[in-house]
Amino acid sequence: MSETTLDGRVAIVTGGARGIGLAVARTLHARGASVIIADNGVAIDGSGADPAVAAAAVAALGDRAVAWNDDVSSPGAGAAMVALAVERFGAVDIVVNNAAILRDALIFKGRPEDFDRVLRVDLHAPFALIAAATAAMRDQIKAGRAPGGIVNMVSSAGLIGNFGQSAYASAKAGLLGLTRVVAMDMARAGVRCNAVAPFAATRVTESIRPANDSQVRYRARALRIPADHVARLVAFLVSAGNTFTGQVFGVRGREVFLFSQPRVAATVVAGTPDRQDETAYASALASAFGPHLTDLATDLERFDTEPEL
Repeated sequence: MSETTLDGRVAIVTGGARGIGLAVARTLHARGASVIIADNGVAIDGSGADPAVAAAAVAALGDRAVAWNDDVSSPGAGAAMVALAVERFGAVDIVVNNAAILRDALIFKGRPEDFDRVLRVDLHAPFALIAAATAAMRDQIKAGRAPGGIVNMVSSAGLIGNFGQSAYASAKAGLLGLTRVVAMDMARAGVRCNAVAPFAATRVTESIRPANDSQVRYRARALRIPADHVARLVAFLVSAGNTFTGQVFGVRGREVFLFSQPRVAATVVAGTPDRQDETAYASALASAFGPHLTDLATDLERFDTEPEL
């Protein structure tokens, strides 16, 4: 297999029937991969279901594509998707966790059941799928098959934050932690795991209700960005040519960027073992940490610039 094609590879793409997920599924398929499109056709808040959505995506791709219509967060869903990939195409090499729902609310108005539901779809389901897929991947690699790749779709909301998105941001931040650990756990096997924060025209973008001018501009710009740019990076990250793992990338049109990850920015030894002066303690922290504090700008404000299209 060359470094640029995915001939003979088998991919599972959750949320793969619309938006970014469909762009990813199309690109992987066009490069030679067989694809399981896991999408039950729910609305952006997770309500309703329409199996025709995935069926239409599969019909458009043709051969080497199969639909999986159940809820990705249902018990046993991860194992079932992997079993379908192995049954229909003989293996699982690529996992793209793209399925997500939104149930936004300011923190003092949020409902626990909504928070739980978002975490089940956006974080628990990726864990279950990765757990099942990596077990299969390890057996395949031991039998001589080339290692594959995993990509988790995160969000700048989970990296930087945004008003009213406590559930979504918590899930996406958790997915970043999962990405790091999977990269570590699978490094010896050669399976690479990375995260991608996409900026493109999606149902998530369409759901933004601007509260100020910067959010109006952000939404208008994002709706101009095709999802194919995201799919191009994902295809690279799961290909044989990629050597990156445990990293967080962003894609906004032709612009690809690498996010920094939390590391110690400054250190101070405050006080002495036998004397704790609270005023001196506060002064020491302010002096050492003041220049390094992170502001409360939202992700929409951080990316209030024109994309490269």
